[in-house]
Amino acid sequence: MEKKYLFFDIDGTLTDRSTGEIVPSAREALTRLEENGHFVAIATGRAHYKARKFTDANGFKNMVCCGGNGCVIDNELVENIPLDKDGCIKIIHQAEELGYGWCVALDDTKDVYMTDDKFLRQVGKRKEPTRYIIDDMLEVEKADAIYKVYVAIPKEDEEKLTTKELVGHLRFEPEYLMFQPDNKRGGIIKMMEHLNADIKDVVVFGDDYNDMDMFCQEWFSIAMGNACQDLKDIANYVTDSNVDDGIKNACEHFGWI
Repeated sequence: MEKKYLFFDIDGTLTDRSTGEIVPSAREALTRLEENGHFVAIATGRAHYKARKFTDANGFKNMVCCGGNGCVIDNELVENIPLDKDGCIKIIHQAEELGYGWCVALDDTKDVYMTDDKFLRQVGKRKEPTRYIIDDMLEVEKADAIYKVYVAIPKEDEEKLTTKELVGHLRFEPEYLMFQPDNKRGGIIKMMEHLNADIKDVVVFGDDYNDMDMFCQEWFSIAMGNACQDLKDIANYVTDSNVDDGIKNACEHFGWI
């Protein structure tokens, strides 16, 4: 059997969004994939520290994380590349000129830093576990690295932030824009280079807009039945929804398990 390198998104693909737990049939499929000699990995936008909690709790050894900028192979962090610092600084300066609060992640933790409480006043606390550190002496220009930037600009005003294209960004909440890597495809390519494996043997599973980057022509892509329509439109194959055994059914369909 030809060895496949399978990469799985987490939320809505591996896990049931209502429980946050891996769908039982998906867990069974992953075990059988590895027993059959295939390579199994996570592909997530989550920061390394956050994704590591998931992988450690669920027995994964390999992952592309940080939206493609992080790589873990056999439980070893191979790299965790920060954002383009100059681009981040320009975004922060324009946000200040426009009157929007901001905060930044300067390391691989839940800590975010800000010079005042404007972000919290404009947005409130994020839904994700976060420790807010206000330091009016902070000079973000002197930071060693920047891993994420959050700007309290609402969706309807987003076009005012003309510097936003300098760094990859996503919006999961209407109240603020998040700047983080959005390059799962690039992360997968780098991992395959580390593994000295052929990218034509890659298979990706996903369900949402932030998975579109890794649904490319270089390898095989599978959209879950619960995926957004735009992802289904570019997938090589659409399986059943994740809670209806979509991962297991696809793996059995293609003879991987």
